[in-house]
Amino acid sequence: MTPNLTYIVVVGVLFAAGVTLLLERSLTRVLMGIILLGNGANLLLLTGGRAGGPPIVGTTDGAEMSDPLPQAMVLTAIVITLGMTAFLLALSYRSWHLNGHDEVQDDVEDRRIMDLADRDEGPGTDDADQPDSDDQLDGDGRTDPDSRRPSAASASVAAGERGRKA
Repeated sequence: MTPNLTYIVVVGVLFAAGVTLLLERSLTRVLMGIILLGNGANLLLLTGGRAGGPPIVGTTDGAEMSDPLPQAMVLTAIVITLGMTAFLLALSYRSWHLNGHDEVQDDVEDRRIMDLADRDEGPGTDDADQPDSDDQLDGDGRTDPDSRRPSAASASVAAGERGRKA
């Protein structure tokens, strides 16, 4: 059986709208995106099945039965989507009570990395060519491979600190 073109277009629209909503910062929109993706996946699974009679032995000839596997997979997907919906709804409700809104805030570490990227020198510089701040350069501008190894003095200081803690 070839799938109907209308089903394929509807699945594409559901997936596109779901992914677009998933990329938003509001948990309510993320919830709607999960629901649309779940419905798109269900419709996609149903289009993969063969149309025919009910898959009950004795009521329909074996060659005319529909495939029960896509129907079972759709039922499983419905349960998973319901669980995700309940979880995201609880997160959104909790966020609304704590903050008065349901938008996800930036992480402090993400913001720090974005600031470091903004301070970068711009295009044309490759971070792999530049030494780390821990590296030391030798006379000709190359990284000294011995600079990362701890010296004997720092090893003895570390051993002395361990001895004091014990």
